[in-house]
Amino acid sequence: MSAPVVEAPADREVPEERPAGDRAPASSRGGSLTAYAMVAPNLLLIVVFLLVPLVWALVMSFQAKRSFGPGRWTGLDNLTRLLGDDVFWRALLNTGIFTVATVPLSVGLGLALALLMDRALPGRGVFRTIVYLPIAISTLVTSLVGLLLFDETVGIVNGLLRDAGIGPVSWQTDGRLAMVTVVLMTLWTRVGFGMLVYLAALQDVDGEVMEAAAVDGAGPLARVRHIVVPWLRPTTFFLVVINLIWSFQVFDVVYVMTNGGPGYDTTMLVTYAYDEGFGAARNFGYGATVGLVLFVVTLAVTLVQVRINRRTEEA
Repeated sequence: MSAPVVEAPADREVPEERPAGDRAPASSRGGSLTAYAMVAPNLLLIVVFLLVPLVWALVMSFQAKRSFGPGRWTGLDNLTRLLGDDVFWRALLNTGIFTVATVPLSVGLGLALALLMDRALPGRGVFRTIVYLPIAISTLVTSLVGLLLFDETVGIVNGLLRDAGIGPVSWQTDGRLAMVTVVLMTLWTRVGFGMLVYLAALQDVDGEVMEAAAVDGAGPLARVRHIVVPWLRPTTFFLVVINLIWSFQVFDVVYVMTNGGPGYDTTMLVTYAYDEGFGAARNFGYGATVGLVLFVVTLAVTLVQVRINRRTEEA
């Protein structure tokens, strides 16, 4: 006797089996959650300390706001005032001059010192420490050192010049000399960083290529120009971008040594934004507008550098 055959109801659908490749393994999902959990603290810091202040500054730039209370909406009045503000354009020019003076010198001197310190010189460790020391301490401290050096009344430099019979120099009352002192102290604080980064990059330069070039008769300068410099192009690009950003954001050295003076000869965009927002004017809205313009200029210059570097690599 044969067993009865049970047929499935006609209206019942048999579930379609999902291909094995479409299923995400449990271990993969767990790994993704772990990765998100590890990245979350950094994302939170970026949101709290970068995106939120940026959005807040954008909102304030459309307001007349002179206290921490609610402001009065004024539309594009702050931007209109900024375009006709002679002090703003002077600060933008000063920032450009400062950037042109500091970026090439910071990168070039950093490379020169790295090439020098990469050799087996006596006391090399001591010299490396001396050059790198300003990076390890606060910029406020280095700015105070600069003030002690170049103060017209009790400064060390003027004291030495006076003893030599040259006479005191108007480091703070002459606008051009005041800019020179700011540039010199900025270089002192940055060259060590460039030297350290280049020293690390020099360890990756192929020694066999250098030896082959020396055998072929290439001198030290030729080897540096045709081998070392092209080899270090990514490092140079990194240092140029970092120094550009630092130059546009300079504040401590200027504020401590010259306070933007004499007149507006050393006023930078950041110091002007600070004076407008937290100085006697106490105009948060206008200060935020200057800060946003600084952000846009820095972003534009950085993007131009990235594009130039990309074209150079493709060529």
